[in-house]
Amino acid sequence: MANNTLNRIGAASKYLVVVAAVLVLTGWLVNTPPGLLGKLDAIAYAVCHRIAERSFHIGSVQLPLCARCTGMYLGAVTGLVFQSIRGGKRSKAPGWGIIAVLVVFVVAFGIDGLNSYLYLLKQIRPGILPQIPNIYIPNNTLRLLTGSGMGLGIAAMLFPAFNQSIWTNYDDTRASLTGWKGFGILLGIQIILDLLVLTQSPIILYPVAFISVLGVLILLTMVYTIVWVMITGQENKYTKMQQLWLPLLAGFTITMIQTFGIDMLRFWLTGTWGGFPLGG
Repeated sequence: MANNTLNRIGAASKYLVVVAAVLVLTGWLVNTPPGLLGKLDAIAYAVCHRIAERSFHIGSVQLPLCARCTGMYLGAVTGLVFQSIRGGKRSKAPGWGIIAVLVVFVVAFGIDGLNSYLYLLKQIRPGILPQIPNIYIPNNTLRLLTGSGMGLGIAAMLFPAFNQSIWTNYDDTRASLTGWKGFGILLGIQIILDLLVLTQSPIILYPVAFISVLGVLILLTMVYTIVWVMITGQENKYTKMQQLWLPLLAGFTITMIQTFGIDMLRFWLTGTWGGFPLGG
């Protein structure tokens, strides 16, 4: 009797997740700017300030994410793909030496972000905080590079956490960033990608715009998929990707609920789908 009840609840939850996904996605598509680029902007709008002066442009068209967020989500996608290819279902974090390097990346991200924010405040309100000087004049190159380092750090932690939470047959060894050789290859790939972005060639920036925004959805979906399996008591119940469709759909649906909610709140507050009208 108890098993039948649980089976019914499980079947009902599948329908509820599917219906919720359709409703949320439909509402988001209808209420956000038209066109593919408009939809990319709407996703970025939920996670990024989108200040024009702090973003790369293709002609007069601003990329969906600012330079820092572009680097962060591009780096995260690079790190996740790299580990997926080399790491399979490995579930332990990198070694302490590599973690130390990643911590340096995170600190650099924080310092550059704070320095950039301070510079912005002083532009908006001249004379504010005269006792706190800027370390340097911020620029989009540093925003991209420090963002990329942060993205690699996020991927290095999220990939093994996802495997450890999802798979029954996860590999109880360190992720593929364990060795300095693998880590060096990943850094080299990311540096090459960043240098390509800095050329600001439309041939490069168009795919980067898509990949970085896709990174927003991938990261949030992975996080909320972990949350979903924990809430439903389904940790370590899956052996192959095909079985994971419901948790992934639930994670994606929660991601879109968050995105839709922030989009609508921000639009209500600002009345525009553009970035904050601030210099910097």
